[in-house]
Amino acid sequence: MVPIFTSSWFTKLPPGHARIGISRGVPRNVAGGYRRYPQLNPGPWFKSVPAQEYMQLYFRILADLDPVAVVEDLADLAEGGVAVLVCFEPPPPARKWCHRSLVSAWLADNFDIAVPELNHEALGYGWDHPLSPASRKQGDLFAVGR
Repeated sequence: MVPIFTSSWFTKLPPGHARIGISRGVPRNVAGGYRRYPQLNPGPWFKSVPAQEYMQLYFRILADLDPVAVVEDLADLAEGGVAVLVCFEPPPPARKWCHRSLVSAWLADNFDIAVPELNHEALGYGWDHPLSPASRKQGDLFAVGR
């Protein structure tokens, strides 16, 4: 099984790591060589709904996916390298939660695979991912039941 991590578009990746975008867009001036996996993109509501509704809508997207097929697709996109799922939110110690942590939780719950944040592996994965809303205790964020 291919290793899978999460990160930001703006994080420099080591050799052998494949940047796979799971955001609705790509930052300007990003060098080529990345792949996209739009099945994990948030919906058009991503900037317009509160956190609780965002999670409900995003988990509806994930519910329509087969986690085994997703992992196989990511392995294909990584072409023998390490798959790194990227979006716009900065890495820890960012104060915001991020949908890439929801992918980590979904894969942990449904495929028993660890998907930590690149360069922050010791901080956890799944619902303990460092950018998980379950681990955030401020602002409009909330604890999420498992």
